[in-house]
Amino acid sequence: MDAWVARHGTVVRELRPDRVPAADELLVRVEACGVCRTDLHVIDGDLPQHRPHVIPGHQVVGTVVGAGGAARGFDVGERVGVAWLHRTCGTCRWCRTARENLCPHATFTGWDHDGGYAELVTVPEAFAYPLPLTDEALDLAPLLCAGIIGYRALSRANLPPGGVLGLYGFGSSASITAQLAKAAGATVIAITRGERNRALARELEVDFVGDEHATPPELLDAAIVFAPVGALLTQALDATARGGTVVSAGIHMSPIPEIDYDRSLFYERDLRSVTANTRADGAEFLALARNLHLAPAVTTYGFDRVDDALGDLRAGRARGSLVVRMG
Repeated sequence: MDAWVARHGTVVRELRPDRVPAADELLVRVEACGVCRTDLHVIDGDLPQHRPHVIPGHQVVGTVVGAGGAARGFDVGERVGVAWLHRTCGTCRWCRTARENLCPHATFTGWDHDGGYAELVTVPEAFAYPLPLTDEALDLAPLLCAGIIGYRALSRANLPPGGVLGLYGFGSSASITAQLAKAAGATVIAITRGERNRALARELEVDFVGDEHATPPELLDAAIVFAPVGALLTQALDATARGGTVVSAGIHMSPIPEIDYDRSLFYERDLRSVTANTRADGAEFLALARNLHLAPAVTTYGFDRVDDALGDLRAGRARGSLVVRMG
């Protein structure tokens, strides 16, 4: 099969043997795969190497073309989504208490297991999301990580009804999260570098849009930091009202500067993180996205341009959600 493989800080196109599903796995022919900053963290070595020469990509929309002998939940021809969380142990105390995202034995698509920058991918059927054939694959792909992680981050932000939400960084995940928050009646403030991102925020009718140095026009009830820049966490805390919550939504973050307790953290401000997601998060969000008719702003690349898509994301040339189309 045709695939893009992580090698020495870049991706290289190679021919790989076709995937063979394990007993409980589905074999999926990829239709589209979203491009995520986590892919860059894997390729660039910001995250420790789990699988040498892994195929990145974990926002996969595809069609079932085969299955292992014990996988009976999907038929050939059905469409599924393959997301970041690949498998958990199912027996640890986190798995047994609906917190499988914290499983110490969890493995991940495009990090521990070959992902979606390829013609074929495998997924345990218990971790595959059923997706409608009637929807556009390019619109569904960003929902499988950017959307799900934004949903979990928003859930952890403790945003009160009608509250003020600050979004620091306005890429794929933030642009979807903004739509969720606006639909719930929140005031949304976007603080982000790059005119492309600020233009997208204005198109989505975000209430205030500023560059990375801007001060929100009012105190925030909650903030989500999507950009992997540690200094933004203290910036967001300083802009948050008493009792507010700041959530770091990334899997990787540059060092956080020293926090001034009296100025930034006192008055019961909370600083929280997000670690992956549960399957329940994914199912809840995908149903909500369908009901709300969420529409990611998608830039499409052909499969022969996976390296260009990653390069545009790395260089800040990206706008909204980047998606690779097969074929």
